[in-house]
Amino acid sequence: MALMLSALCLFAAFALLAAQAIGQWRARQRVARRLQGRLDRDERLGDWLQWLGSSPWGRRLQRLDGETQALLDRLGWRRSRQRALFAAVQLGLPVLAVGMALLLAHGLPGENRGHWGVLLLCALGAGYLLPKRLLVVAAARRQRRIAEEVSLLIPLLRILFETGLAVEQALRVLALEGRSLVPNISDELRLVLQRVDSGLALGPELEKTARLLAVDEFIDTCVILQQLLVQGSGSMKSLLALKELLDDRRLTGLQERVSKMSAKMSAVMMVFLFPALLIVLAGPGFSALARALGS
Repeated sequence: MALMLSALCLFAAFALLAAQAIGQWRARQRVARRLQGRLDRDERLGDWLQWLGSSPWGRRLQRLDGETQALLDRLGWRRSRQRALFAAVQLGLPVLAVGMALLLAHGLPGENRGHWGVLLLCALGAGYLLPKRLLVVAAARRQRRIAEEVSLLIPLLRILFETGLAVEQALRVLALEGRSLVPNISDELRLVLQRVDSGLALGPELEKTARLLAVDEFIDTCVILQQLLVQGSGSMKSLLALKELLDDRRLTGLQERVSKMSAKMSAVMMVFLFPALLIVLAGPGFSALARALGS
């Protein structure tokens, strides 16, 4: 038994060493291919999707649909590669849906093939609208997360301001160290600070980012940060007042959810608990009445 355990440990160690050696060899090969100008399969696929999204149809789709642009901004997809990827998906999914509809229409019996035109139109519409609906859901979810993170962002800002940091320094600390606490806001602050490092002003960039995200709590926070940039520490009371206001809003929202949940639970109780209670309370009387009538 000890010999088998020793052999198993040696085999596991050999497997780990072999996996590490293979990983290093693949990394060297990848670096060599990149230096020679050759791309990997994943990178070639990404470049192909980017080319499809950057095609005239993809650019026309991106140029005409302003709502999609706003949703991509709220989701955080602001790079040209990400926008081209979404455009490629929005262009390719209807074609794929139409192809699957054609296959289904070919498999239908002869008397049901007269409706294949309606099936193709439904597949085309569903393939075109589905990516946008998913984009709306993802953007709304990210907005809710940012609104929840603002209630934690304000105490962090107050702590950093009380230690003597300026607005830009505090934002840099949050962008670097706040990924685990406020990940979405940290990503947005990182983009803002990159533009600031390129020579742009901090206040207008904060205003632009808040307008793109369209989150009321974050917009109010950016307004107070702009006041801090102009007035210094005189706007700390506004930051505290905003924190209290956000707490009141959150408490009101929780109370509304609890009240709605109580109404739903009462409906569930009426549907499931009332019949059982009626059987328990009225069952003996009905059984006695049945026995009396039977006798």
